[in-house]
Amino acid sequence: MEHQHSEENYEGTHSKYDEAISKYNTALSDEEIAKAVKKLIEEKVEQNNTLEVKKLLFNCIDLTSLKCTDNEDSILKFTEKVNDFEDKYPDLKNVASICVYPCFAQIVSQSLEVEEVGITCVSAGFPSSQTFQEIKVAETAMALHEGATEIDIVISVGKFLNGDYEGMCDEIEELKGVCGDKKMKVILETGALKTASNIKKASILAMYSGADFIKTSTGKENISATPEAAYIMCQAIKEYHKVSGRMIGFKPAGGINCVKDALNYYSIVKEVLGKEWLNNKYFRLGTSRLANLLLSDILGKETMFF
Repeated sequence: MEHQHSEENYEGTHSKYDEAISKYNTALSDEEIAKAVKKLIEEKVEQNNTLEVKKLLFNCIDLTSLKCTDNEDSILKFTEKVNDFEDKYPDLKNVASICVYPCFAQIVSQSLEVEEVGITCVSAGFPSSQTFQEIKVAETAMALHEGATEIDIVISVGKFLNGDYEGMCDEIEELKGVCGDKKMKVILETGALKTASNIKKASILAMYSGADFIKTSTGKENISATPEAAYIMCQAIKEYHKVSGRMIGFKPAGGINCVKDALNYYSIVKEVLGKEWLNNKYFRLGTSRLANLLLSDILGKETMFF
């Protein structure tokens, strides 16, 4: 019976996490957030629809391949495209990183020739986070050993929704300990969190526990990134920065299907967080299809390079 948990079990044990959350306004109205986001998009996006912004957005892409059909040959070709981009378009900045499963870290590391492009691995029981903590730690350590320079993990959504903030945060802290000075992006899976209040709380707890970035989604759930979730997360980053002095990055991912989607996220980051966040040190876009769409817009003709 000792393994049976209910919300009451956690009363008194996660007080420092409640205290962390209490410094922020988490009593949010979903309707008010939706209205604010609609207004921001209507008023601000068009002015950001420029060539310079599109070049920046391209440079913020985590170029992603997370398919069950991925294999060594397909990932090698995927990496070679990033190498070739450097020669074909010397005037454009490359993508920010290549994002793959941990078992492909070594092949990307051995074949990637572009120094400024990172190697991101999804890890720690991605996409569900439903495995033993020891396995999460081992998988993360192995990905780093094989050449990953950045790690994307998923919070234990079930623990969060059950009120076990301590369990969720302890996992993140331990994994950040494994990552050390390597960037750790923490995925909230905002579609599963459902409410604005939950997204705000999860954002704060993830940052409090050591996240270098907070990321919307895995792209494996029915609801992926939304402008509303982005707005809440950016507000949380802004408030956390005021309290802690730490600049945390933001990464929308999943369902970024067109240039307009990317411009929406850019505009939210610009309006909520400011220009200091508008670079690939603090802003990423997790996507595969966006690269060709942005490149087509930048070059003024349909381009299927990737």
